[in-house]
Amino acid sequence: MLAATAASLAAVAPALAALVQKKTPYFASISASKARMRTGPGKAYPASWLYQRADLPVKVIDVYDRGIWKKIEDPSGTQGWMLGSLVSDTRTGLVMGTIAELRDAPRYGGKVVWRVEPGVVGRLSKCARGWCHFDVRGRGGYVEANRLWGVAVDEALS
Repeated sequence: MLAATAASLAAVAPALAALVQKKTPYFASISASKARMRTGPGKAYPASWLYQRADLPVKVIDVYDRGIWKKIEDPSGTQGWMLGSLVSDTRTGLVMGTIAELRDAPRYGGKVVWRVEPGVVGRLSKCARGWCHFDVRGRGGYVEANRLWGVAVDEALS
């Protein structure tokens, strides 16, 4: 009986999670290799931009029609509406400023294992105390969160 109840709850959990919307603003990323930003929440609104970079981090600043449309802001500050299915919860970051050093540990004394150019996008994980693990196609290390667009400096990610 307990196993059947647990199985039932496990089957319902994804549906319940879909009904719960995150509180805006929050960081996300573009999930498609081509995604159009529009001037309003609908396909009848003109496209204002065509993104051709999957995994580009974006900030979701508003949600319309239960998440079918999301108002986003890109790293340059451009805002517009995007079909919600083109926005992923996958956390990514964009290196800002100058070359960033990726270290083997989340501290200034850590050994530099990689250097990444401004504009490089990578996957984020293990963010804590101002550092994030930053992975670019399997090559990763820890970088200061303040060097990235796509994560708050004081944010914690597991």
